[in-house]
Amino acid sequence: MKSNNKLFLAIVAAMIIGGILGNFIHTGYDTETAAAFAKNIKLLGTIFIRLVQMIIAPLVFSTLVVGIAKMGDVKMVGRVGGKALGWFLTASLISLLLGMALVNWLEPGKSTVIDMSKLAPADDLVKGTSSFSLENFVTHIIPKSIFEALAANEILQIVVFSVMFGIALSTLSEEKSKTIIKALDTVAHVVLKMVSYIMWTAPLGVLGAVAGAVALYGFDIWRLYAGYLADFALGILLLWILLLTVGYLILGNRLFTLLKRLASPLLVAFSTTSSEAVFPKLTEELERFGCDPKIVSFTLPLGYSFNLDGSMMYMTFASLFIAQVYGIDMPIEKQLLMLLVLMLTSKGVAGVPRASLIVVVATCAMFDIPAEGIALILPIDHFCDMGRSMTNVLGNALATSAIDKWEAKK
Repeated sequence: MKSNNKLFLAIVAAMIIGGILGNFIHTGYDTETAAAFAKNIKLLGTIFIRLVQMIIAPLVFSTLVVGIAKMGDVKMVGRVGGKALGWFLTASLISLLLGMALVNWLEPGKSTVIDMSKLAPADDLVKGTSSFSLENFVTHIIPKSIFEALAANEILQIVVFSVMFGIALSTLSEEKSKTIIKALDTVAHVVLKMVSYIMWTAPLGVLGAVAGAVALYGFDIWRLYAGYLADFALGILLLWILLLTVGYLILGNRLFTLLKRLASPLLVAFSTTSSEAVFPKLTEELERFGCDPKIVSFTLPLGYSFNLDGSMMYMTFASLFIAQVYGIDMPIEKQLLMLLVLMLTSKGVAGVPRASLIVVVATCAMFDIPAEGIALILPIDHFCDMGRSMTNVLGNALATSAIDKWEAKK
């Protein structure tokens, strides 16, 4: 626990140093120099995230297969999976509805007076929308090759293969299956040991990410987009209150113990804008909290594919914000249809960089909202991503803990 506290303090210190360093570059040098500095300092964050990405595929595969196989009961797999998906879909729907309600109530886009022609174009995101189709959605879920999925870190595809592999393995006799289960269990423990080493590079990654963002945009970006950020922050706050209330009703006072365990993962997700970066550490902390490793190894990977509460709220919020900026009327029935579209398309982009933005662009195009409007929020997406990444981590931790408690009563 002392080691965990030291890591937490090191991350906080890195955030402060990163902010000071970034602001020094932003205020003391020209834009070109600041951009070059940001590009180079962000390599620290890239190194950390790539180190984590390196171990995610083997960790998801090994823990998920072992978790299902050790259950030894296909009915239990179905029961836990049903509870997990029920939680994920309900949480996603509530998050989307919250984002829709807030943007309709606060109307941040209607008071925005910004010259769209002066904004940096979002060509890279707009071009990516052509790949969104029903066919592409299905092929993104079902792997053509497990090795291709592992190489590309396609979490959703790895989950699909691992669930099928684990169920098949659980139906074999103990004599035939124990060797594979023992080998994969060993792999999982080795990877988790690697996590403890890799997490000590997190402060460097945080320093790089924060310094780079502040060097480019400075602290003035908060004032420029104060209204949008304040409204989005309110949404994140309300979503946290909702999630923690549900968590308290299920876990009771143990919720506060869980939050202490989540301190480092939440801070890393917030500062690096990557919920994926804390997946291994989150697995470790949930098991230390007392969750059954079988439940954690089964539920958490599913959550990373289907349970992105912060991102879901952001999607309706950002899409309708852009519509407001362009003065496009969106009647309630059209908004509800957009909500359902977001429910579907968001499930096919797990692990895709800047997935929330890509989904927003694709959805805007479907509803005749100028996709180029995403350029309006690109400069501050880094700060919004901090909130939604941290919320995604909290939502998955609560979901896993809740399902573990329900199963413990069986």
